[in-house]
Order: sequence, then C-alpha cells, then structure tokens
Amino acid sequence: MSNSVDFSGRPFHFIGIGGIGMSALAYVLTHRQLPVSGSDLRPNHITKRLESIGAYIFERQEGSNLRFFTSEIDANGVCLNKQEGITNLEQTIMPQVVCSTAINSNNLEYKAATELGCPIFHRSDVLAALISDYDSIAVAGTHGKTTTSSLVGYMLLQAGLDPTIIVGGEVNAWQGNARIGKSQYLVAEADESDGSLVKHSPKIGIITNIELDHPDHYKNLEEVVDIFQTFAQQCEITIGCIDCATVRDRLKPTISYSLDKSLDADYSVTNIDYHAEGTTALVWEKGKALGVLRLSLLGDHNLSNALAAVAVGRTLGVEFGDIAKGLGDFVGAKRRFELRGEVNGITFIDDYAHHPSEIRVTLAAAKLQAQPEQRVIAVFQPHRYSRTLTFLNEFAQSFAHADAVILTDIYSAGETDLGLISGEQLAEEISKQHQQVSYQPNLANVCDCLLQRLRPGDLVLFLGAGNLNQVIPEIIAAIRQPATARS
Repeated sequence: MSNSVDFSGRPFHFIGIGGIGMSALAYVLTHRQLPVSGSDLRPNHITKRLESIGAYIFERQEGSNLRFFTSEIDANGVCLNKQEGITNLEQTIMPQVVCSTAINSNNLEYKAATELGCPIFHRSDVLAALISDYDSIAVAGTHGKTTTSSLVGYMLLQAGLDPTIIVGGEVNAWQGNARIGKSQYLVAEADESDGSLVKHSPKIGIITNIELDHPDHYKNLEEVVDIFQTFAQQCEITIGCIDCATVRDRLKPTISYSLDKSLDADYSVTNIDYHAEGTTALVWEKGKALGVLRLSLLGDHNLSNALAAVAVGRTLGVEFGDIAKGLGDFVGAKRRFELRGEVNGITFIDDYAHHPSEIRVTLAAAKLQAQPEQRVIAVFQPHRYSRTLTFLNEFAQSFAHADAVILTDIYSAGETDLGLISGEQLAEEISKQHQQVSYQPNLANVCDCLLQRLRPGDLVLFLGAGNLNQVIPEIIAAIRQPATARS
C-alpha cells in the first residue's frame, strides 16, 4: 500500500464506505471539498448522510466504480463527463482507494484498484494523515475510546475551541460520527485492534486502559503493550489512566489520572457519589481542588473517561468551569448505554459492550440506575469466535450484576467457525456462576423468549458489537400490541 495520502485534490474511493470508521473519514474529506465516492452493499442512514453532502455512493462493488471521477476530454479540450462540482481533474487520474481490514484481496474493487495502479490505503493511513494535519488529540485504549473521544470533543466544542471530531460511534450533538470544525484541533478515536495504532503521532495521546481484546490479531497481552508503547513514544504528551496497572507500570504517561487519590495522579477525584441520575465528584489537579464535576453518565468507568477529558481541557488551557459545564451537558454516544425506549414499564438499553470487562462495568452501572424491585435482564450476543474462546472463563464471571441472562449464538464478524466454541457452550459456562441463564440459538428465539418473560419494571440491556440491537424495535412494537393481537 502507498504511504503518502494526497489531500491536494485527487479523488478518494472508499470500499465499504458505510462502516463507522470509514464513513467518518469520508465525511471529513467531503467537507474539505475533496472528490469522494464509495461503495457499500447495504445502504443506510450513514451513506445517505454522505450523499447529502456530495459523496457518490455505489450500491454494488465493481471495478468500474473506480472510474467515476475520470474525465474524458474531446479534441477541443472539453470535458465530456466531468462530475458536477468536481474541477481540475486530469484525463487519466485514478482515485486513492481506501479500505479497512475487513476488505480482502478477492474484493472486485480491490482487485481492480491493484490492476489500475491506484494508490491503496488502509483507513488508518488516512486517519494518520489527518492527525498530522492538526493539533490532534488521539484517544486510544482497549475500552472507553468512543465515550472518551466524544466527551473530549463535546467539551472542547462547548468551550469554544471548535474542533474537528472523528469517533467510532454516533453522537446526537453533531448528528453522526464526525464533525467539521474551523480550528486547528482534531479529536480522533485511535483503534488498536489491527495494530494500526502505531501509525499515529498526535500532539496529545490518551490511553484509557490496556487489555487483550483482539486475540484474532494479538497472541498475548505483551504484543498489545508493545503497540501502545510505540504509540505513546510518538505522542508529544501522553495522558494515561494509572488505575490500569499496565498503563501505570509499562507506559509511565506524561500526565496521569486516577479515581484513586492514593495513587497520587495529576488528576484525581474524591467525594464520589454514584446515583441513578449520574455521577458527582470533586476533581483535584496536582493536589489542588478544581471544583465539582456533575455527569449524567453512569458508573465509575464513565467518571474515569470524564477525568481524561478534564486533563485534556486543562492541558489546552480551558478553565475548569467551562470543562465542567461541557462534560455535565454530555448525554452519551449511541450504543453506549443508549436508551432505546420504555414501554409497559420496561426500559430498553442498547450497549456496545462485548468484552468481559465492558460487560461487568456496564451491568454495574445498570444496577446503579435500577430501583430495588427492578430486575436487570442482560441479553448478550457474543462477538467473534476467537474472543469468546479466549475469554470463556472471564465471560462466565461477568454477569454477576444481572438478575437474568439470555444468550444467543456468536456473531462471527467474518471469522470462520472452527467448531471450537459456540454460544450454547458459553451459556453453559455462565450457568455455573449464575442461576438464571437461558440460551436462545437465534435472534427470533431471543424475541420470543423476551416477549414471554419480560414484565413491567424490568431494565433490559442488549449487549454486544454485532446485530443484536436490531431486534429492539421489534420487541418494543410487539409489547405495544394488545395481547390478543400477538396471539
């Protein structure tokens, strides 16, 4: 793959443009008045948003798509098929092709790009080039990246710093997963899943925590640590959570933050109050009390994410009062403890949690919100065979805060099923630690099970990074129907 992304006017074509990471980059490039096209087999609201700002979307992946921005010139030098709004394109110019790890060499567009000699970039190459173009804050870590980058972006936006923002989730405050600002600041979520984290050299790098989460790519935790160490060395300033022993002992960040005052971090909290409406804490900066932070977000993990944002704001010279107001107003990203509806006294929450640590803290947060008489029902779709097998014992112990657990089969995310693990086997392991576990082999069975078992007052959490959340509207609609209509 080429290593020199060109932002001077050469077109970009995204293979799989509807993905959450790819679409954010396409949005930024389109707003920078660059020619952008892309393909996706499943059009959605994200691709429609891109079309509305000038990107061209193909619903089939074919080699001919790459010629969309090629101009044909007649004998008099007149352009015969120049795309509207696109200027200064040479006759034989071919686009820069962007793909993710999910795109393999058999993809028709990828093969065509190779044959035509197009520059081919991984999405992380484009993100790295954008990070280098700004005074960037890159948010990395095994867990909490999307929430933390959204908190930082929203806080800077509310403080008047007008950042460009690229995150791995959708945020209502900027109606999507990306925002264009007019300042020199960029807030970006930086992914470690495929090793591409080492490409980024931001002004400020945040590391929330380090765990093994992608055994399909890494053999062990030590390989993950190596990636984060390289990233940290490439940041001008590293802000790290020293509640994570790996961050504390192996990275030694420039600026530290912690929920434990005894660790003597640069930023810490006391007087913590976790309650159903959110979280309150007194924030300290190098031994000096800054003031009280009030969040609408639940749980200690979100307090930690907010503390990272405090550290960024203070590093950039933002007054604590402005930081606290911005963070206090933030209501969260989609699929991060997102309220999807309430019907018949039943509350439906959608969350992206798919790692044992994420499940544990998300269910603990749910327990904080639940009333004493409420049941917390965890509905979980395991994500990837490799992750499920590697963390089988950890998953079995992650549901202690749930009153009942419903599992379905594993969402492959493109992995091949080698027959080593199944959702039913995971359910059996969880049942050794938990009395109320039910296995449902597919999403239709999950719907039937919930419609039979849910009762007024239940708090239901749909957990996973796959397609489990697609059933939520169906279940809500079925509950709204009179019982006679469903029979």
